[in-house]
Amino acid sequence: MLRPATFPAGFVWGAATSAYQVEGAWQADGKGESIWDRFAHAPGTIVDGSTGDVACDQYRRYPEDVATLRELGLGAYRFSISWPRVVPDASGTIDRAGLDHYDRLVDELLANGIAPFPTLFHWDLPQWAQDAGGWADRSVIGPFADYADAVVRTLGDRVGTWTVLNEPQIFVFMGHGTGEHAPGFRDPALALRASHVVNLAHAGALRAVRAAAPNASIGSAFNMEPAYPASEDPRDVEAAERHHARVNAWFLDPLVHGRYPEAFVDQEAVLARMDIRPGDMGSMVTPLDFIALNIYSRAILAYDPADSRSAARRLDGPPGPRTSFGWEVWPAAMHRIVRRVDRDYGHPVIYITENGCAEPTGPGADGQVHDADRVAYLAGHVGQLARAIDDGCDVRGYFAWSLLDNFEWAAGYSQRFGVVWVDFDDDGGRRTVKDSGLWLRDLVAGARLDYDDALA
Repeated sequence: MLRPATFPAGFVWGAATSAYQVEGAWQADGKGESIWDRFAHAPGTIVDGSTGDVACDQYRRYPEDVATLRELGLGAYRFSISWPRVVPDASGTIDRAGLDHYDRLVDELLANGIAPFPTLFHWDLPQWAQDAGGWADRSVIGPFADYADAVVRTLGDRVGTWTVLNEPQIFVFMGHGTGEHAPGFRDPALALRASHVVNLAHAGALRAVRAAAPNASIGSAFNMEPAYPASEDPRDVEAAERHHARVNAWFLDPLVHGRYPEAFVDQEAVLARMDIRPGDMGSMVTPLDFIALNIYSRAILAYDPADSRSAARRLDGPPGPRTSFGWEVWPAAMHRIVRRVDRDYGHPVIYITENGCAEPTGPGADGQVHDADRVAYLAGHVGQLARAIDDGCDVRGYFAWSLLDNFEWAAGYSQRFGVVWVDFDDDGGRRTVKDSGLWLRDLVAGARLDYDDALA
């Protein structure tokens, strides 16, 4: 049955970006090198051979992008702060010019009635920190907390909501296990050890932010991929649960529950190789004021004994719409995972901090971008979010990914997620609001949206 989507008073509507993907200015004002600067400049790492050196040039063009947010009626902007822009070298000295950029951005947002939602780490680790061992070495814990403290003490008088980490499961396992992302290591054992260090550093930074801004709302953003069993066979159900534990809960359960979820058939052997020391698990338990979810698609899992680690095999979904990245479009996954997080973590405050799709449509003969597939994707997923709210989940906001077409990590500029088109062939990075941006504007202004309450 179709039902009208409604959202609670004060619901936050926004759009999101990250520093390396949009800022450019990679060597401006004393900025240090990041692992993504190093990785993207290495031959063969990025599909189209591009880098984030210029990207959307938002470092210089941010007033234009803030004006676009205002024109779309969006009340919040999720952006990330570049650690190497603030702390360019291993001395730990704060670069005022770099930090001043975010000072100006926050002021510009507030002057336009837009709430800043900064993220402290969105993958661009300083190269100096990587040279000392990066996320695989405990030496990163203190500097990360110090960086978080410096940023929050500078901006905290005007920023009320802080996200500490973005998608640790991705930057750990794709950066250290498969090598698809920076720093480009292909060592699954290293990735598991790094996951534990990241959880320790995460908890330490959360405490640092809490001390610097005791009245702020503090959380982190976790990529969530709802796991559907391929059948009702108990072995498939268990395989899906292990996938959920490995992808969705590995970096959340230690902070909330003080333990790692059962993600592997050889769980005890895995934990024994992760350098978990006495006191570690207790030190990771840290309160979160909210849990932020980044949701794009789902996973279908079948039991597979050939996989010695998780005994699970991922299957393709049924015929149906796909994004240009090849990801299945399955809006009910939004409802499913929000309900799961609500159940598993004690009815927390939830934000959707990323949701969107890659879709290649560019300007037509009329100069406009008619990205109908993205409009359908957003409508389906936002509708299913409204369904979760109607079911009692405490969801406080939704951020579309992304405000702008940008540097899409290893895919470079070959994939476009923005609700605003960016002409990367134009020296100025000319912007054009797409139909999806106009649809989002109309939704925020009160346009009707219905959802199907029978989707599974």
